[in-house]
Amino acid sequence: MAQVGGQRRSNSNFKMVSWSVLMRMQATLQKEMVREFLAEFMSTYVMMVFGLGAIAHMVLGGKKFGSYLSVNLAFGFGVTIGMHVAGNISGAHMNAAVTFTTCALGRMPWRKFPVYVLGQFLGSFMAAVTIYSLFYTAIIHFSGNLLTVTGPTATAGIFATYLPEHMILWRGFLDEMFITGMLQLCLFAITDKDNNPALRGTEALVVGLLIVIIGASLGMNSGYAMNPSRDLPPRFFTFIAGWGKQVFSIPRKPQSLENSMVCEDHRITELPKTSPSTTSPIAPSNQPVPSLSGSMPLEQF
Repeated sequence: MAQVGGQRRSNSNFKMVSWSVLMRMQATLQKEMVREFLAEFMSTYVMMVFGLGAIAHMVLGGKKFGSYLSVNLAFGFGVTIGMHVAGNISGAHMNAAVTFTTCALGRMPWRKFPVYVLGQFLGSFMAAVTIYSLFYTAIIHFSGNLLTVTGPTATAGIFATYLPEHMILWRGFLDEMFITGMLQLCLFAITDKDNNPALRGTEALVVGLLIVIIGASLGMNSGYAMNPSRDLPPRFFTFIAGWGKQVFSIPRKPQSLENSMVCEDHRITELPKTSPSTTSPIAPSNQPVPSLSGSMPLEQF
């Protein structure tokens, strides 16, 4: 009897403790900033899972499973779904640049900035972990078990954006700055109630279409990240997962012919002059044609 009574008291105490913990968790989740943190986490996670998944299909499956258009559509409608997930709770920024602008314009207090950005970064990082886990065998098969940033079997581009060969760092910076500005300008236009906003209930769809249009028209140069929360956390993940520190570097590109010609240390040298008597359209067999390999040095400087 004593043992039975002890068990009943133990069960009763356990239920009381469990109920107390649940009540505390519920009270915590009811706090505004906690709800906004979770909203940014979930909306960014949803957007990034769809977007990175589409890139994985394009890179790993080739034209059979994906294309650049499919990536644009996935990110665009990923933003749409993300806004439905968190729009009425946090505004579904999903973008640290948007959060910064919102605070800078006084539309949101600065004390919420780190909460929003932390939620976005964690959501983006976990999306990268998810895509890596889902496509792990495909990544290993495609890359030959060698995780690289550049080359024909590079897979780091699934997770973060990298400049193509025709771009350099400062041009990529200006490109991203312009595209981000265009994004913010259009977002203000879509949501400005004093101007000509999107119809009530269609804002998420219109913003998603905006992302598709930006990607289709301005995405070639730098990958149109427009968003530190989209690019930095997955890049950190690839660094941890085995791609190494090369994910933070930019390979030097070969020096162009035009740049070599104008460089002070590299000049076009003249060929030795020959006498008129020996000049001939065809060089004799006992006099080899002068080599041109040293005429125009093309090394990097």
